[in-house]
Amino acid sequence: MIMSYCPIRIRTPFVPAALAAILLAACAQPAPEAPKPQGKSTAAMVDEIRAAGERDKSVINVHPLVDPGIVSLQDGARQDERNGQYQAAGEKLDMALKRNPDAPDVLQDRAEVAIYVGDFQLAEKLAHQSWTLGSKQGPLCARNWQTIVEIRQHANDEQGAAAASKWVGECREPGIQRL
Repeated sequence: MIMSYCPIRIRTPFVPAALAAILLAACAQPAPEAPKPQGKSTAAMVDEIRAAGERDKSVINVHPLVDPGIVSLQDGARQDERNGQYQAAGEKLDMALKRNPDAPDVLQDRAEVAIYVGDFQLAEKLAHQSWTLGSKQGPLCARNWQTIVEIRQHANDEQGAAAASKWVGECREPGIQRL
């Protein structure tokens, strides 16, 4: 048995109680909170992304040839999304991507569904891939970059959000000014 020696003798009986109270009070202090992500819901994030595409009034808006099977899957995914069935929507879009893995519009649609289910890493990856394969201008481009803006804001990365926001503006191709 090890015995320790304490040279200080406490003769007052209330000192240990007071010391215990101080220690307990220190333990009761709340821990500092970690920074919280922005309070925007995933639905609000997707609304902002789609609004960016609608606001883009570029003279260029590329619409590639469509595969009716892929269009049918996209339509089904939109219906599932409206019904709050995000997993089913994602599965339909995954099937569409198996048919055409390089379809920028399907990749962006899938990125938006990934946001609904909180898979922000996948959403950002798909938005970048869509932009890489897409026209780099027009509404789809604006949706690609707004996706990244929303994800960066959600992660409290204001510098990344600001950089991506500049790219949203680069998607717009203004028309020729006629006099």
